[in-house]
Amino acid sequence: MYGKVMSACLQGIEGQTIEVEVDISSGLPQINLVGLPDSAVRESVERVRSSIKNSGYTFPMDRITVNLAPADLRKEGSSFDLAIALGILLTTGQVPQDQFLQTLLLGELALDGSLRPIPGVLSMVHEAKRIGMKRVCLPLANAPEAALIEGMEVCAISNLSDFKRWNERSVVEFIFNDINNKQNKLSMNPTSYLPYSDDYADVSGHHQVKRAMMIAAAGMHNIILIGPPGTGKTMLVKRMPSILPPMSDREALEVTKIYSASGKLLDRSSLMRTRSFRAPHHTISAAGLVGGGTIPKPGEVSLSHRGILFLDELPEFSRSALEVLRQPLEDRQVTIARARAVYTFPSHFILAAAMNPCPCGFYGAETETNTCTCSPAKIVHYRSKISGPLLDRIDLHVEVPKPSYAQLKEQTRNLSSIEMAEHVMRAHQRQIRRYRGTGIEHNNELSGKRLRQTCELTPAGDQLLRASFEVLGLSARAHDRILRLALTIADIEECDCILPQHLAEAIQYRNLDKKQPIEGMN
Repeated sequence: MYGKVMSACLQGIEGQTIEVEVDISSGLPQINLVGLPDSAVRESVERVRSSIKNSGYTFPMDRITVNLAPADLRKEGSSFDLAIALGILLTTGQVPQDQFLQTLLLGELALDGSLRPIPGVLSMVHEAKRIGMKRVCLPLANAPEAALIEGMEVCAISNLSDFKRWNERSVVEFIFNDINNKQNKLSMNPTSYLPYSDDYADVSGHHQVKRAMMIAAAGMHNIILIGPPGTGKTMLVKRMPSILPPMSDREALEVTKIYSASGKLLDRSSLMRTRSFRAPHHTISAAGLVGGGTIPKPGEVSLSHRGILFLDELPEFSRSALEVLRQPLEDRQVTIARARAVYTFPSHFILAAAMNPCPCGFYGAETETNTCTCSPAKIVHYRSKISGPLLDRIDLHVEVPKPSYAQLKEQTRNLSSIEMAEHVMRAHQRQIRRYRGTGIEHNNELSGKRLRQTCELTPAGDQLLRASFEVLGLSARAHDRILRLALTIADIEECDCILPQHLAEAIQYRNLDKKQPIEGMN
């Protein structure tokens, strides 16, 4: 006797459909599971046996062979339990086979036959829809998540025994149908902003820093804030999500798939519309940042996809952890190679970092009560933790001075997040029109020939950039980043060309490129 059903698993964060073939023949009672299953898949044999018996079915006392195809692909996770159990029931005639054509079966079984939710359902159902499948049958808890993929019929099952009633009452009674969820699919107005409790209107002073944050948000540029303790660096960065453009439907689906595959999706009833803000502790490992493990999982850079990765006290992070950021910052994806497979995770994010000028924090900002106690050698060692190649990949280097008492008490109205977001959105719309059909979304993605064509300078601007290049000793990468940054400033000013003043402002955001001597050092 032979039967076949369809299931799926995760490969990185993407879904992979799997054929579950069941063959039952005469012989000693046993189950052979083949097709490169991992330990979690192998353990499903005992879960399936118990759940079939405890759900009122008869478990065949014959030789059972279960093949997971394609056989050369490693299978991981507990998503195959339902497919294996139903494959056995279909093959033995206890459930009609023709009812499950073009149906994806997902779910982990408990010993009593009830179904438990699994991670990564969104990616699996999305892949099933892509190859033309019409229906998915899965645990009730995963149904809202699966229903986010429009055009898929979602059948929510709470127990394996529900298949006994598959013919006795219409299958429609099993279909998950939540009107509110349907409205949440892909319907958000892309020009509307989500409310945030943190607002830049609460920040007194720091007008130049807030402008830098606005520029970073408009072009999706990386930014680092340098200043003594207590000047508001963390407060400024934490308000940055409130001025970022809303995510498009495609971006929301990408981010939701990452969180679903990671098991971190808190609300399964709608796509994630809030841009991620991740702030890992400085003790995080390199694998924690970019992902890894025996079965690679997304790291913080992927969980920050389309959002912000905030590294507070940047020099306190290990050198090895910081250096692995080079590839995702440049390529906007992370590639992790293992013996049996290569996994690619998206990582298109804004790197926002903050640091003190020295270990004690008061170098260059001494007062009568706070003086720098760090030796020149100690300061050099502290700053050397951030390599030149990493600094090259950060577009804006912004000094955050200590605000005066008068600035804290000034009565002038502070620029709010909504006002800043309006400037960002207008610049964002200009970029959408400029790059339509090119595969580029933001200014920070420009490179090569298109960068030279788009960022054409006036003779005065070219002369200014040439002088800065020689005086500051800029790298070719820093040169290109200045051009991209100047273009974003022109977009905020709604100017169709890069003027010398836009270029001058972009150059002054390269503070850490200046080879400033430290007092006491030759």
